[in-house]
Amino acid sequence: MEKKQFKAESKRLLHMMINSIYSQREIFLRELISNASDAIDKIYYKALTDESLRFDKDQYYIKVAADKENRILKISDTGIGMTKEELENNLGVIAKSGSLAFKNENELKDGHEIIGQFGVGFYSAFMAADHVTVISKALGHNEAYKWESEGADGYMIEPCEKDATGTEIMLKIKENTEDENYDEFLEEYRLKAIIKKHSDFIRYPIKMDVTGRRLKEGSENEYENYTEEQVINSMVPIWRKNKKELTVEDYEKFYAEKHYGFDKPIKHLHINVDGTIRYNAILYIPENIPFDYYTKEYEKGLELYSNGVLIMDKCGDLLPDHFSFVKGMVDSEDLSLNISREMLQHDRQLKLIAKNISKKIKSELQSLLKNDRDQYAEFFNTFGRQLKYGVYSDFGAHKEELQDLLMFYSSKEKKMVTLDEYISRMPKDQKYIYYASGESHERIERLPQTELVAEKGYEILYFTDDIDEFAIRMLMTYKEKEFKSVSSGDLGIETDEKEKAESTENEHKELFDYMKNVLSDKVKDVKVSKRLKTHPVCLSSDGDLTIEMEKILNAMPDSQNVKADKVLEINTNHGVFKSLTNAFEKDKEKLDLYTNLLYNQALLIEGLPIEDPVEFTNDMCKVMI
Repeated sequence: MEKKQFKAESKRLLHMMINSIYSQREIFLRELISNASDAIDKIYYKALTDESLRFDKDQYYIKVAADKENRILKISDTGIGMTKEELENNLGVIAKSGSLAFKNENELKDGHEIIGQFGVGFYSAFMAADHVTVISKALGHNEAYKWESEGADGYMIEPCEKDATGTEIMLKIKENTEDENYDEFLEEYRLKAIIKKHSDFIRYPIKMDVTGRRLKEGSENEYENYTEEQVINSMVPIWRKNKKELTVEDYEKFYAEKHYGFDKPIKHLHINVDGTIRYNAILYIPENIPFDYYTKEYEKGLELYSNGVLIMDKCGDLLPDHFSFVKGMVDSEDLSLNISREMLQHDRQLKLIAKNISKKIKSELQSLLKNDRDQYAEFFNTFGRQLKYGVYSDFGAHKEELQDLLMFYSSKEKKMVTLDEYISRMPKDQKYIYYASGESHERIERLPQTELVAEKGYEILYFTDDIDEFAIRMLMTYKEKEFKSVSSGDLGIETDEKEKAESTENEHKELFDYMKNVLSDKVKDVKVSKRLKTHPVCLSSDGDLTIEMEKILNAMPDSQNVKADKVLEINTNHGVFKSLTNAFEKDKEKLDLYTNLLYNQALLIEGLPIEDPVEFTNDMCKVMI
């Protein structure tokens, strides 16, 4: 039999396919099983219009069998088969798809969809095999034909014997190399795992002869191996079942089976969309945060299926970063796939699905917030930081979408509250949404800067996450109310205090100028405080960069030692101020000592490091002598 040559472009494509298109060699089994499923589908479609054909689903299946001794892996089906001409056209011309031609010629009904439309999946077999044999007998034909190839050198076709309609593909698996273990494609456990991973929801049974172990009949302690045919795949995906037939336990079981997490999800979404875009999805909001969530190793994304065939383990483009904690899968018939079926074309359909999914997730979170406040609070405690990152990232592009989902601890309610709840409680005379930043709720409560706002009876939001203040600065306002830090220069409520402070500053201008000169570039200014009631001193910030931001930025590995513009505020109603005025009149050296002590005291209150601890302790001793 004369060997026929592939065309030059087909040789190049085959070489590229074997060496670069597919990133995982195991994909070849998925491709061949998908082709087998298509072959059975074609009989189904023909039976819809041909009364002489009877489609009994029990007669149709796919069989995978491994012969380890001879290194042969066989994939057979009871599908429509191929004639000699179809073998020539479908397998002799790479990238010409018989499935695509069949789809174009037939109107597909009943929710079925031909999977293999791109005509190169078959050739992925050469990633694992150095010799491929195809024996096929077409429906309604008496003759069977054998197609053989060792790769890019060409192929041969000749008549052969085959009893039943269908196709058998025999792969001579390659020998192991230093870099590749091809033996795995002959191992029963590995073949089962690949089928479960990639082809679990193929709608026809995928059968294998599976080895088991049992007690020998009539024996109490002697065991024997046995082999029985088993169906490996589940066939009916949960996302295509009627929601009314499914229980919470069914969804939790699927969550566990897919290894989405070891916890139980706090919420699931079962989405069926049939319109401009068509897709099914099951999404989960986990209870616990993955151990590697905030590491470079964490990979976001949903499993992506095309007609029940797994295309990608993690499709990151389906989830925005702020919802990267969501687990689950998406199955669509409409996605455009490139020639490998493994690499997804980032087309309009995918973007529409991603946008729709994002809306669904937000809606579900809003529903959880409204109907189960305690559970939402638990969720936010786990994943709230990611929502705040979403507000801050991409220059605030998602802030409108996420702002109603944010929660912060309230000084009045002593629990987490939403921004909307804060606004609803604001007195009419309150201009701003006040917040204070610190390491903990307890530490913030003791901050001197909160005294005036608290005395006015205004609620303060406590920011304890390092992202909080950056997110709020990006948000800027909420329902036309501006955010204001209790450490900012102007709180907007110091009317009487402002006049007194200005009068005192004018009266003691020389004292404050002297103290500022002592501290040099450590502070931008020394002023009379309009916010302090019982504490002697505090630091406030002048400018966009707050003291809390300075701490966070300088804690980063590549910090540039940034500095906020600090203002040292003195409480002129505290006894310390009298000591300052006396020292200014009588003992400048003592005033220098007091000034440095007050500055370091303010640093400690803020949780900032003292520049020279030894000097600070020496100054303390001087006061005591």
